Amino acid sequence: MHRLLLLGCLWLLAAPPASSIFQRPTGTPAPLHLQYLLEPLHPTVHTQRGATATLPCVLRTLPHNYRVKWSKVEPTNYRENIIIITNGLYHKNYGPLSPRVRLRHSHRYDASLTITNVALEDEGRYRCQLVNGLEDESISLTLHLEGVVFPYQPSNGRYKFNYHEAKRACEQQDSRLATYQQLYKAWTEGLDWCNAGWILDGTVHYPIINSREPCGGRLLLPGVRTYGARDKQKDRFDAFCFTSALRGSQVYFIRGHLNFKEAGQACRNHGAAIAKVGQLYSAWKFSQLDRCDGGWLADGSVRYPITIPRERCGGLPDPGVRSFGFPSKEMRTYGTYCFVGK
Repeated sequence: MHRLLLLGCLWLLAAPPASSIFQRPTGTPAPLHLQYLLEPLHPTVHTQRGATATLPCVLRTLPHNYRVKWSKVEPTNYRENIIIITNGLYHKNYGPLSPRVRLRHSHRYDASLTITNVALEDEGRYRCQLVNGLEDESISLTLHLEGVVFPYQPSNGRYKFNYHEAKRACEQQDSRLATYQQLYKAWTEGLDWCNAGWILDGTVHYPIINSREPCGGRLLLPGVRTYGARDKQKDRFDAFCFTSALRGSQVYFIRGHLNFKEAGQACRNHGAAIAKVGQLYSAWKFSQLDRCDGGWLADGSVRYPITIPRERCGGLPDPGVRSFGFPSKEMRTYGTYCFVGK
């Protein structure tokens, strides 16, 4: 009965206060505004999709009757969604992350959050908040996935997606709509694309390295150019998708003169599936997949990844995933790219 009462109230803690046993490195003063929480030495945690990641949150002392609340700031609306609440003895999980999160709790001062099987949507900003009456305080941490941004349009041409269709199209290609930070980083790494596309917060942009007439004119400086927020139902653009490496996966090429249906069957014969566009970009970026051969992908497009540019492989000076567009699915001209997951 007493245990049920503790769980139902969630969260009165009867443990006595303890003096702090955690000291910061010599010469590193603690921020004055943090009385109970240690400032993280590394506020950004780098991880991979499919991995297990831990966001550190450690108390220097245990106040009377406290709670620790973890939440995630959603990039689409900047609202905080609660993930887990604990009083040190009991905890309760919330929201879609609930099945994949737990408290590390390696000692009684440890309120660190562990996320298993990290997914694309897990990237972003998290907050660990100590709730203690009038003395609430918090720290922010960022979970970062190394990834790649790619522009995407459907088989019927450019500027066909409203926001919701763009979001769904990225998800169908093993990716998600990119955030502005991801698009900006991709631009600094060389992404140059003239077509405007949706990103996750409902705004529309396009990244330009080489200023030119069809892309706003030569007088405009390079940068991530913006159309701002647009009508998510009525306005139509392309999409900028973000994907990341998936641990334990592989993309490989099967040579042949296959139509689209035969390409899918060839992959299934090898215990694999025909690769999605995001999976090919991930293999190009993180596994240095390099082939001159055009191959079918799951959306009906034909593409090939080049990490070492050369004249006989398109002749373009920069690495990238080249596209033959969406040829007739009856053509027997190409091989296929297959995907094997964990």
